[in-house]
Amino acid sequence: MTGPLQDITVVDLSRALAGPHAAMMLGDMGARVIKVESPTGDDTRGWGPPFVGPEDDPISTYFLSANRNKESITLDLKSDDGRDVLTRLVQRADVLIENFRPGVMDRLGFGNDRLHELNPRLVVLAISGFGHDGPQGGRAGYDQIAQGEAGLMSVTGPDADSPQRVGVPIGDLLAGMYGAYGVVSALHERNTTGTGRVVRTSLLAAVVGAHAFQGTAYTVAGHVGHAQGNHHPALSPYGLFHCADGDVQVACGSESLWVKLATAFGIDPATPGMATNRERAAGRDRVTAALNEAFATWRLDDLLPRLDELGIPAGEVRTIDRVYDWDQTRSQGLVLDVDHPVLGSIEIPGPPIRLDDNAFAGGRETHLAPPTLGQHNDSVRAWLAEEDPA
Repeated sequence: MTGPLQDITVVDLSRALAGPHAAMMLGDMGARVIKVESPTGDDTRGWGPPFVGPEDDPISTYFLSANRNKESITLDLKSDDGRDVLTRLVQRADVLIENFRPGVMDRLGFGNDRLHELNPRLVVLAISGFGHDGPQGGRAGYDQIAQGEAGLMSVTGPDADSPQRVGVPIGDLLAGMYGAYGVVSALHERNTTGTGRVVRTSLLAAVVGAHAFQGTAYTVAGHVGHAQGNHHPALSPYGLFHCADGDVQVACGSESLWVKLATAFGIDPATPGMATNRERAAGRDRVTAALNEAFATWRLDDLLPRLDELGIPAGEVRTIDRVYDWDQTRSQGLVLDVDHPVLGSIEIPGPPIRLDDNAFAGGRETHLAPPTLGQHNDSVRAWLAEEDPA
C-alpha cells in the first residue's frame, strides 16, 4: 500500500454510514482498514434498492458507497472467539472506530479504559447520535432525525413552512469527515506523547458545526434563519434562475460582478433597491424577477458561455448521471475502476482528495472494491497468528 497513512492500521467496528465513511477516508489515504462485521453483516448490506448482482445474494449499492479500500472479517463479539480476535486486533491497531450507542462498548468488555489497557497508543473514534453525555446523550442517531433536531431542515426547502431534508445523508457524512479529521489530529499528537486518546463527535455536533453563517446570525445577532428556497439569504443575486430551456445558477459575490451582470443583460445596476447587496438581499424577489425576465429568451447552451465570458460564476443543474458522465468529473479522479469479487469490474465514486497534482485519486495508487461479507476472514486471522513485529 502507498499513501501518507500507509503505516496505519484501522479497526472499523462501525456500521451504516458515519463511522464507515470516516474509515473509508483513512483507507483512501493508504491506511489498512479492517472492517469487523457481525455474522449477518453491516446493516447497509440490506439497504436498497437498488441492488446489483445475483438475485439470491444481491449486493447493496448503498454499502458500496461507504466501504471501498477495506477488508472484511466477521466476528460474534458476544462469543469467546470473537472477543479474542478483537483483542488481538486492538493490540495491533493504531485506530479503532465505533458508532454504537454510548455504553455498548463497555457492555461488550471493550470500554475505553480496557482498549487503552490493551494498547496505550490506540486512537479511538467514537461517533454517536447526540453526544456521549448530556441529558440526551443515549439517544439513537439517524441522519434525518439529526438533520431535523440540529436545525438543518428548518433552513432547507422552499419556505419556512416546508422543512426539507438534504438529498444525501449529510449529517452522517459530516460526522465521518469530522471524525477522520480528529483521528489524524490525534495520530499526529501521538508522535509527541506516545499515547492515543479518544476522539468523539456526533451527528448533532457535525450538523451544528456546519451551520456557518446561520449559526452566527443567531448567536451574535439574534436572527433565526429560515428556508428561502434556492436563493441565498445574505447575497443577491445568488441562486437559481430560469432561462428559455432550463435553469441556471448564478452567484454574484461582489458589487463588481453585479454591475457586469446587470449591464450585460439590460438592467441598470444603480436602480433604487438594487444598487447594493444589502438592498438586493432585502428586495430579492424584485431582483429575481428582473433576471428571470432578462434570461427568458436565452437558451442554456448560449447563456452559460456568455456568463463565463463576463466572469460571472454560473452553472447548470445536473442530474446524477450527467455528473458521473461529465469529463470534468472524471478528470478529477472522482470515478474509480475496481475489481469486485462478485460483480467483476465496476465503477464507483472516488476519493475527493488528490495528492501531488494529478498523481492519482486519494493517497494510494490502487483502490480496493468494497469487500464481500467475511471476504478476509482467513487472511486477517493468519496475519494475527504471525508473531507481532512489535
